[in-house]
Amino acid sequence: MTFMTMTYELQAPLRQDQLRALAFFANTYGLQKFRLDEKKNWLHFDYDASRLKETEVEHVLRMAKIPVVGRVSTN
Repeated sequence: MTFMTMTYELQAPLRQDQLRALAFFANTYGLQKFRLDEKKNWLHFDYDASRLKETEVEHVLRMAKIPVVGRVSTN
């Protein structure tokens, strides 16, 4: 397993329905967990890169209607 974290900037704070959708998708094969940084308005998504591609993680976010601006480089 190769665990990765992707960080996204959000357009707006997440609503309760969006948080529920993320919790549902967190059960998707290879997605481990997510963390919300409310101060920076960032969403961190941990996933197994040996099972999922970055584009699949982004697809999950689109399906959950998460208002993502774009990826954030945390290096």
